[in-house]
Amino acid sequence: MNRSRPKKERSDVFYTIRETLTAFKRAPLLTGLSAAMVGLALFVVGLFGLATYNVQVYMETLEERVEVVAYLRDDATTEEIADMVRALTSLPEVLGVDFVTKGEALERAYRELPEFSEILTDLEVNPLPASLEIQLRPGNRTPETANRIAEQAGLYPPVEEVQYGEEWVDKLFTLRRMGAVTTTVLGTAFAVVAALIIGTAVRIAIFARQEEIKIMQLVGARDAFIHRPFLLEGGITGALGGALALALTYTTFWSVFHYLFIISWIPWEWVGIGVSSGIVFGVLASGYAVRKHLREV
Repeated sequence: MNRSRPKKERSDVFYTIRETLTAFKRAPLLTGLSAAMVGLALFVVGLFGLATYNVQVYMETLEERVEVVAYLRDDATTEEIADMVRALTSLPEVLGVDFVTKGEALERAYRELPEFSEILTDLEVNPLPASLEIQLRPGNRTPETANRIAEQAGLYPPVEEVQYGEEWVDKLFTLRRMGAVTTTVLGTAFAVVAALIIGTAVRIAIFARQEEIKIMQLVGARDAFIHRPFLLEGGITGALGGALALALTYTTFWSVFHYLFIISWIPWEWVGIGVSSGIVFGVLASGYAVRKHLREV
């Protein structure tokens, strides 16, 4: 009994593989079209992922520029400034504090604002104040944290004014939230479209083999026994579609990178998830299509 059971399981596996390969040989055009449809659907997902990742990288680059600047009074002493730097640096949200002298501020203005260089050169007295640039730690570069640090910095006597670009920071994080919502909604929509395409392709395959399935049902074949080849077909179709989508997405990335502008390739973890998703969607969509339509044939 125990020996016959492994033999039967091996026989079922061989049958599943044989029937799947036979179905591919019998209708290679249908298999190719199904894989192409899945590939195009996943290609759209891939393009969306590529755009989403580059927007995320750009947003992170902008987020790194979120800092609080405390402008100091001209009569601020060295000891007061040093005490303020130590106090601010000790805060858990603060990554570091840079002291910018009046001379360094003027040099930076010459370098970054060349259109005002003549005006600044004609001035006998440096009008730019010294300042403390307060960098925030990753994960703390939010409007709430920046506002709280700005309020704390403004309490020190040497400080004349504190700025952190409140409107700019608020817009940055509003765009980030909008991007997250858009990614979730569109990503889900594209995934559903891919699943529907795979399910449609499997349904076509079922109708193409309905006579064979009827015979198998008449001789007493279990539903699970009939399902397996279709599930394997769906998985292979999803894998082929995922590979095609990967090739198309990388070709698009290469073309944009070399001929339009510099972009970043998505993490390979995303690639693995995308191809695996194609396989999973193929199996799930096939299983749903078989369960729904097997009784009709």
